[in-house]
Amino acid sequence: MARRYFGIALLLALALSLPAAGAPPSGPTWRQLTPAQRQVLAPLAAEWDKLEPERRLKWIGVAERYPTLAPEQQQRLQSRMKEWATLSPEERETAREKFRNLQQLPPERRATVKEKWESYQQLPEEERETLRTAGPKRTAPGYAPAPSDPGVAPTPPAPAAAVQPSPVKSAAPRP
Repeated sequence: MARRYFGIALLLALALSLPAAGAPPSGPTWRQLTPAQRQVLAPLAAEWDKLEPERRLKWIGVAERYPTLAPEQQQRLQSRMKEWATLSPEERETAREKFRNLQQLPPERRATVKEKWESYQQLPEEERETLRTAGPKRTAPGYAPAPSDPGVAPTPPAPAAAVQPSPVKSAAPRP
């Protein structure tokens, strides 16, 4: 009889210690990261425990690759992480959407956008600010994005008859 109760108790203890079936892993908390990972991911510390598990795993991968980067790349990564941490959820989603749009462009168009972006980066800050506040310039009959908006694909020229543009639907998964 005692064996039976012991077996039931052991089975119950094992069942309670396992994660629920189908429950997504939560990913490591900030305290569970290694000191090296916390150092690299420091710009994300304040919001780490609010991140989705997939995003946590992505950032852990970034932290693991960090030591293999050149010093300039490490500095750029830290700078971009700090900028990312200051963005609102809406701004982050906009950035992800622009990235997905850029990835869907043909390679030659992507190269052109990259060249324009690099040219834009070489401009003095005052000139870049002027371009940012002016917004994209619309040209008839199509639309070409401003260099500050490299992830937006241009609208193709409209035919003589007015055509309503259809919304773009992205099938790409969220990064």
